[in-house]
Amino acid sequence: MSDPAERAGIAEHVDADVADLVEEPRGVAPDDPAVTGDDRRAPIANAPSGEQPRGMAPAQRPAATPDRTLHMIGNAHLDPVWLWPWQEGYQEARATFASALDRMDEYPDFIFTCDQIVLLSWVEEQDPDLFARIQERVAEGRWVNVGGWWVEPDCNMPMGESFARQGLYGQRYLQSRFGRISTVGMNVDPFGHSASLPQILRGHRMDSYCFLRPGPHEGDLDETLFHWESADGSRVLAYRIPFEYCSPPGDVSGQTEKSLAQLDRSFGEMMVFYGVGNHGGGPTKANIESIHRYDRMGSFGRMTMSSPRAYFDEMLARGEGFLEALSVRRDDLQHHAPGCYSSHSGIKAWQRRAQWAVLSAERWAAIDTALTAAEYPREDLERAWKQILFNQFHDILPGSAIEPSYDDARDQLGEAVAISKRIITRAHNRIARRIDIPMDTATQPVVVFNPHPWPVSVEVDMQYGAQPRGVRIVDHEGDPVVSQATQSTATTGDMSRGAVTFRADVPALGYALYRMLPGPALPVETGLEVSDDGTVIENAHLRLELDPRTGDVVSLLDKASGADPLAGTRGQPRTAVCDDPTDTWGHRVISYAWPGAAMTLDRIVVRETGPLRSRVRVERSWGASTLVEEYLLSHDARAVRVDVTIDWREKAHLLKLRFPVGLDDPSATYEIPYGTIERPVDGAEEPAQSWVDLTGTVGGAPAGLTVVCTAKHGWDVSPAGSAGLETASIGITAVRSPVYSWHDPRLLDPEGVYAFQDQGVQRFGLELIPHAGDWREAQPTRRAAVLGAPVRAQLESFHDGDLPPRDGFADDGGGAVMVTAVKGSEDTPDIAAADLIVRAVETRGEPARARIELPLVGRTIEGEFRPHEVRTFRVPLDPSGEIVEVDLLEWPLGEQPT
Repeated sequence: MSDPAERAGIAEHVDADVADLVEEPRGVAPDDPAVTGDDRRAPIANAPSGEQPRGMAPAQRPAATPDRTLHMIGNAHLDPVWLWPWQEGYQEARATFASALDRMDEYPDFIFTCDQIVLLSWVEEQDPDLFARIQERVAEGRWVNVGGWWVEPDCNMPMGESFARQGLYGQRYLQSRFGRISTVGMNVDPFGHSASLPQILRGHRMDSYCFLRPGPHEGDLDETLFHWESADGSRVLAYRIPFEYCSPPGDVSGQTEKSLAQLDRSFGEMMVFYGVGNHGGGPTKANIESIHRYDRMGSFGRMTMSSPRAYFDEMLARGEGFLEALSVRRDDLQHHAPGCYSSHSGIKAWQRRAQWAVLSAERWAAIDTALTAAEYPREDLERAWKQILFNQFHDILPGSAIEPSYDDARDQLGEAVAISKRIITRAHNRIARRIDIPMDTATQPVVVFNPHPWPVSVEVDMQYGAQPRGVRIVDHEGDPVVSQATQSTATTGDMSRGAVTFRADVPALGYALYRMLPGPALPVETGLEVSDDGTVIENAHLRLELDPRTGDVVSLLDKASGADPLAGTRGQPRTAVCDDPTDTWGHRVISYAWPGAAMTLDRIVVRETGPLRSRVRVERSWGASTLVEEYLLSHDARAVRVDVTIDWREKAHLLKLRFPVGLDDPSATYEIPYGTIERPVDGAEEPAQSWVDLTGTVGGAPAGLTVVCTAKHGWDVSPAGSAGLETASIGITAVRSPVYSWHDPRLLDPEGVYAFQDQGVQRFGLELIPHAGDWREAQPTRRAAVLGAPVRAQLESFHDGDLPPRDGFADDGGGAVMVTAVKGSEDTPDIAAADLIVRAVETRGEPARARIELPLVGRTIEGEFRPHEVRTFRVPLDPSGEIVEVDLLEWPLGEQPT
């Protein structure tokens, strides 16, 4: 049948017949004279399958109906990127939301639950009429927005500040378009959840949380409903979704039965999620009609169209006695797909680079606005942040998407970095042009900018030209600073091109003026020594020793305390190459800490010697792959930096970089977003932000080793006798090379052609920090920040100015409480201006008092912090304005947005 009008007529006729059937009085006696011939019909009883009239009035359920209420949560989980590019997700958002709205027109009781705010923004920009229909249904209460975050991100690897911005942009979008925010957090598909999330959710004004993973088979979490509490004491009411968050398009009996099998039914109320998902789709007619059918039949209990908010409200209404009886979880929610902590090294590195870049851009933009009254680039920063947040989606950042999607991710994160660099460069030049730099034609001014709200003392690498005899460095008063010639990045016949590395001491979130003078640096004795073969490097504080046969670090002595956490580890290999047949996600993997093949030492080369630093290059190879580690020790450093370059050519293999320690009774601490957590020394593959510490004793004396690495997130801490070592060790999964988007149980065709991840060159940095038994003294969170976001130096000209040669704009004191954000406020009456937003977190897991100096605006913030507590303050540029504590949405605590 091809004629549209004819098809429409038949459809209308069928609908009329159905309407007649629905409107027939129920329970009519067969001999009723009013009902004769073909009109005589018996009432429908049970109908577990097959056709049935639509719109039947609810019947009284059987008395045997189970005494429980199932909150049926209609949703459409939509991965904007996974086995398809974002452009396909963009279209599917519109199609899925249109379908949900159509179901609302057809079924007056249907309620739709929506999360991932980016999907709403996509629909708003491409189909305003459809978006207007959504707004109407939100106002009606049948379209329920939950989650409150821009996307469902990976919930382990992004920085704490990224989680803060997920809600900042997500919740503010909801408030601006719908007049209400979400009060329920929802991340149904991510592969694990950091222990610090309850505090972040509370900071976003959400009191509850829905998640799926880990399932009961993947960890020690047995509860369905429980309190989840972070280290600062913040709590949310958490619900583990049973079985699945989406369902097949047919009836929901299978989904409901499997959900009931995993639920704690003692509560009498539970949520069952349904609707076609992953590629969107949402609840179908068959889904909805089967819910009506099974509700009439009483098959599973009372079944009601509902939302997560309605369920949590009913739980909260049960009162303190019920709530106090629930268990309290004070831990991560792990583990699912541990391979994703290391899949696709590129996306991890791009993300870190972009996050550090935009955080620096915010700081310098805020300073620029306060100093020069320049317009705060709020829209540019928002665009950069949204590119970052989108690419933290739980199938992008974990490395589980198809290969072409990473071309898009690289481009989008590159846009975020490019936006940030433009903002930073503009602000630095506006500040630099105001520095008073007297004329001295024999010198070249250099201004060094520190993006961190504490003073730093770091090496600065500068390229220069027109100086065939080299250069030396002096500070703004003309006093020499320690420097040495290094290798230029240019390899040409122009011998006047060169490079110098010098020590810069820069005020907190500020700048310092230096000058280059012609001629080589004057000799100076700093006590830095390196052996001729490069196997020993030492300064006044540390002594590093390499094994000349293997290139492995076998000793790292802290001279002040006598602690050497690597004592007794000679002969324990630091590299392990393993055949890795696991899929992209690492499904069912507990540990990658297996004995592996050690890479072969090719050579040890001394690359740099001088008064400032020494650099020793260790080259290794295995198969077609190479590993280069360059150990850098500065003359006064208390940590060893390692620059790592890997050229990986192995398929379905992994490389662990392992750091054996000679510690007895070790305990392990990992950095997580906005905090730290202790985990067992058991070899499990675990996620970490930027560092892991192992602390114990050597010869009865306390000692420990902290390893900092900003671009890698898959770690293990293994006990003695495991991972092929006799001693305990810290391991970093440096490379995994599975097939893109290969999901077990599908088997790979031995003759198939596949694309493998992480082929080629990658670079990242490490720091090795020995200590006398307390990682807090090493301040690894601050070290990771400086490693991830280096200072920036620029050449400058001579000019008069009203700024001194050195200045700082914000200083957190360098103690336990660390400032993580200095930015312009989102709410400012003058759109071109911006009050300061200052956020800080306690980093040591102990109560602390903070004093944050803000000379930029002549203000000081003081306050007490609970362990790992995050606090945010709004500081008016007007000196008479009151400093107000705000939440992560930048709204005053306890106040409703206007």
